[in-house]
Amino acid sequence: MALKATIFKAEIQIADMDRGYYQTHTLTTARHPSETDERMMVRMLAFALNASDGLQFTRGLSSEDEPDIWEKNLVGGVTTWIEVGLPDERRIRKGCNQAEKMIIYAYGDRAAPVWREQNKVVIRRFENLQIVYLPDEIVEAMARMVERTMSLQCAMQDSAIMLSSSQGVVDIHPEVWKESR
Repeated sequence: MALKATIFKAEIQIADMDRGYYQTHTLTTARHPSETDERMMVRMLAFALNASDGLQFTRGLSSEDEPDIWEKNLVGGVTTWIEVGLPDERRIRKGCNQAEKMIIYAYGDRAAPVWREQNKVVIRRFENLQIVYLPDEIVEAMARMVERTMSLQCAMQDSAIMLSSSQGVVDIHPEVWKESR
């Protein structure tokens, strides 16, 4: 018998001082049986960092044709393609070719640097690609915030991010491995 996805509900209050974006988003996300708490929380953070009225979760792990998160314009074109983890070269090409901007939120202290080195040629090739790296200690701290129903607050200013919930506070200082143009 196949395992079913676990449903999580999150209310995220976003205060992005850099973009002047202040909104509360109510999200329902299905965590695939193979997805970890760490990966799900990186998805939540990626949503908060790029939040807009049109940003939405996709079928993610259940679909090879869609990223984890995307934003489409009014005619159906993809403006932002967001991947969480370490996508292969084919996924990077697909996202960069289909979207105006692709963002990868990479994590994994051991695997991410190896992935970066193996994909350095394709990474350099795309000007619309941005890569943000999150160290394991931050990802693990975010995973400790997981509850079936979460209330999260995310405040951003300059390159500092503070994510908080009833479970605590995590100060996040991501490394930008590649900036898009």
